[in-house]
Amino acid sequence: MSSPVHAPNTTLLEVITAKRVHLARLANESGAAGEQAALLSMERWTSRPKGPALRQLLAALAETGVTIKASSFDALAASEPLDFTNLERLRRQIADVTFIEIKTANQPRVQPGFAGFFFALTESEISAADQLGPRHRVALFNNLSGELLITSVPDIIARSRSMNWQLSVQL
Repeated sequence: MSSPVHAPNTTLLEVITAKRVHLARLANESGAAGEQAALLSMERWTSRPKGPALRQLLAALAETGVTIKASSFDALAASEPLDFTNLERLRRQIADVTFIEIKTANQPRVQPGFAGFFFALTESEISAADQLGPRHRVALFNNLSGELLITSVPDIIARSRSMNWQLSVQL
């Protein structure tokens, strides 16, 4: 059995750490690419705004009694373009906005209809789904086949074959 190729004076632990960093970056890039592909496939979807536009959107939503985190959605759908610069207009438009969380599949094991797709729903995504009801959707997008399924958190939970709850912490 041959030893792995690595730079001189590099320990095996450093090689493993470097591979983990590379895999984490690749997974994030694949997920982001999947989100972009899903966004491009839907005519009325726009990416989650950033900066002041995001703050305006969340403020207008909070005025309706719904307080969600920015991380609980990736895209927005509305019947007309949203105007993030005009708070009054945005307040009128907010009832028509659907908040979309995009989950991308990059594994060959994921079958049509997304059987075999394993992914996580965060507490903030579940809270947003609960508060927004039918104005929150989850878009499952298969990067390999291009299949897109628009669903909801309650439908996903009802369809789940298994669930593993976990607590994520940051120290």
